[in-house]
Amino acid sequence: MSPIDDSTAGRQVLAELLNRPLRIADRTLPKRLVFAPMTFLGHVAFRELLSEFGGYGLLFTEMCSAKTIPTENRWVSRHFRWRNAELPQLVCQIVGCDPERMAAAARRIEAEGFFGVDVNFGCSAATICRQHCGAAVLRTPGLADRIVAEVRRAVRLPLTVKFRTGWEDDPAAAVRLGRQIEAAGADAVTFHPRVAPDRRTRAPKWEYIGQLKQALRIPVFGNGNVFDADGCLRMFRQTGCDGVALGRIAIARPWTFAEWSDGITPGPERFEKTARRLLTLTAGHFEEKEAVRRFRKFIFYFAANYRFGHTLYRQVQNCPNVSAVQEALDGFFAASPELAPTPNMNYLQ
Repeated sequence: MSPIDDSTAGRQVLAELLNRPLRIADRTLPKRLVFAPMTFLGHVAFRELLSEFGGYGLLFTEMCSAKTIPTENRWVSRHFRWRNAELPQLVCQIVGCDPERMAAAARRIEAEGFFGVDVNFGCSAATICRQHCGAAVLRTPGLADRIVAEVRRAVRLPLTVKFRTGWEDDPAAAVRLGRQIEAAGADAVTFHPRVAPDRRTRAPKWEYIGQLKQALRIPVFGNGNVFDADGCLRMFRQTGCDGVALGRIAIARPWTFAEWSDGITPGPERFEKTARRLLTLTAGHFEEKEAVRRFRKFIFYFAANYRFGHTLYRQVQNCPNVSAVQEALDGFFAASPELAPTPNMNYLQ
């Protein structure tokens, strides 16, 4: 089949897939595209921007520490922040290695009214793994399912888990873990088919998603290297997954959910408007230093949309405050920068 970006019929097929309702526990998602949790990128301001476009089934928070959530102040927290309006479609992701602490965090999340809680067994960042959290949990036999079981006993809201292949390239081990997680009480999983030491240096093995889907009864969301509509449809067809979790392409092009699910095609002006709108939202949700820091991380991915996007990225990295960022945007867009036909993959890897 030719790329569906050039096929009206292909786009319709994908839209029909994405708009099929999906049941998770006792709740129903209206769409099968979800925004994957991304630390420092999927923050409250960015999620507000996504909500203005729409097209998704669920949003996930940044990764939040289970240790601090029970007593954390949402108004000053760096990661555990939300808007009340997004709670019906918002899942809070937690990370930790102590089952009781994870359960305590889940109780707070349920009390606040989130759609669900997501347990992180996928993060392979050294700072997280040194604390025996994230993907490091997979090194201890039985710990992952003990954590899921403890969280399940603590709350009734939908419980999901994100995990990866493991520390060795063995799909059978991932399938065993998936079955254990399901038996412990998870209502859905998001699976990233890469080994934990591999920080996107190799392509994800989508066939592992298919093996996991065949083994589980609960919904399976595929994740990894979906950058265009054609790739999204191929993931559905090759793996049989129930939904797709988007990360980096959603940061670069926040309207992607609406484009693929609802057929909304933004014009060239949308790029500039999106960058400026996010800066405004970020400055409204965070104090200035943190707002600039968050926007710098966004602009790395957003710059992938331009042939010479590295100039914008470098300019923003040197900005000390919001006003300087605004001036950098003014100068960049005044020069009528040339859009790339597709995002530069060097930024998205």
